[in-house]
Amino acid sequence: MSSRSRSACRGVPRCPGPTTYTSAGTSTAARPSTAAPRRRVARPLRRQEWGVRANHDEIFSLLSRQQGVLLRRDCPELGGSLDWLARRGALTQLLPGTYALSAAAEDPVVRMRAARRWAPDGVLRGAAAARVTYWPTAPVGDVAFSVRTRQVRRDGYRLDRRHVPPDLVAEDARWRVTVPALTVLDLCEELGGEAVDTALRLRATTVGQLHDALAAVPRRPGNRLRARLLLDSRSEPWSAAERLAHRLLHEAGIGGWRANHRIVVAGQDYYADVAFPARRLLLEADGRAFHGPERFEEDRARHNELTLAGWTVLHVTWTMLQQPGLLVTLVEQALRTCTR
Repeated sequence: MSSRSRSACRGVPRCPGPTTYTSAGTSTAARPSTAAPRRRVARPLRRQEWGVRANHDEIFSLLSRQQGVLLRRDCPELGGSLDWLARRGALTQLLPGTYALSAAAEDPVVRMRAARRWAPDGVLRGAAAARVTYWPTAPVGDVAFSVRTRQVRRDGYRLDRRHVPPDLVAEDARWRVTVPALTVLDLCEELGGEAVDTALRLRATTVGQLHDALAAVPRRPGNRLRARLLLDSRSEPWSAAERLAHRLLHEAGIGGWRANHRIVVAGQDYYADVAFPARRLLLEADGRAFHGPERFEEDRARHNELTLAGWTVLHVTWTMLQQPGLLVTLVEQALRTCTR
């Protein structure tokens, strides 16, 4: 190479030359190292990072010990960590200063606990009260909560300042709720007669207690509807079909019957929807709900037992109940043919 070409290459890294081989066929180029890679040593946490992690651990521990709800006022020194976890989505602020794990924030029981901790003097109403008193499967949407000293809006809650008479409040170590009678009246707005029927079937209240509760909250919107439902409930129906059957019998002036009449056959208790004891006539109101094959088998066994015991059993469906004249005619004919 000329001197010109050598000067042109000054400052440029020399490219590696071609690999050469020995007579044995082995390469003289550098071989990759077979030594174990150096272990990367983790950087020790700084004192500040240790403090943050400790705060987070403390928050999760407190949530575990307090049934999933934590109040900021109970641990003001952790306020910054609460804010940080809420921004990252690990926690949800259900009510002002009241936190829960985001994974559990949709659980109605967690929301109910949060309300109880947030305002201990508040009262759970409606489906929330029913869930923790007499109806474990009550469908809870927004938690209804009455608190007289605060007024805020939060997703998952229906907060108001409604006055609840002290005599209609029940309280224990866990909950402060309306008594079942007032709970039923609150649920009438969304469930209608089903609220009354369910409570009566579960023996949570009586028609008399419902009337007393209605008298204790006069001039409430919807009381006219509640009064009408209680009138239909005077014979204590346990379902919508029974309620309609009772109403039709009352309107037709047919007497001599009892609702949910207890009959003992071969040591087994049966409750007839409508019974005419003097005529040994039973009326079973079959609702629209399908209860599965087991219930189907139980109903057929029940029918056979009652028939063998000398009772005449009539079944009326929801569709039949929509034709008032049909039910009345059927019952009147049966009463004429059944022996005393």
